[in-house]
Amino acid sequence: MKKFLMLFCLCFLLVGCGKYTVGDAEKDLEKKLEKVDAYHIMGKLEIVNNEDVYKYDVDVSYEKEDKFRVSLKNKTNNHEQIILKNEDGVYVLTQKSSQLL
Repeated sequence: MKKFLMLFCLCFLLVGCGKYTVGDAEKDLEKKLEKVDAYHIMGKLEIVNNEDVYKYDVDVSYEKEDKFRVSLKNKTNNHEQIILKNEDGVYVLTQKSSQLL
């Protein structure tokens, strides 16, 4: 019983030492991001403007040397807008409406 109690106390003390904080996690993430050549992220965006709510699907691709592609697709009307940056410049692409104004 004494051995079990001693082992329990030792484990309890070891667990309490060396806490991994939020700051440590942020530093580790920053180090990993510095080594990344490219990434792809997908998410959802919600914009609230007074009583209006706009919902978008967001798709982001990034490549080293500041090349990226951001796609914003409106969930209500499926209208898509793309922001593209490459070595030639920055472009904003929008769908051409099939309806006559």
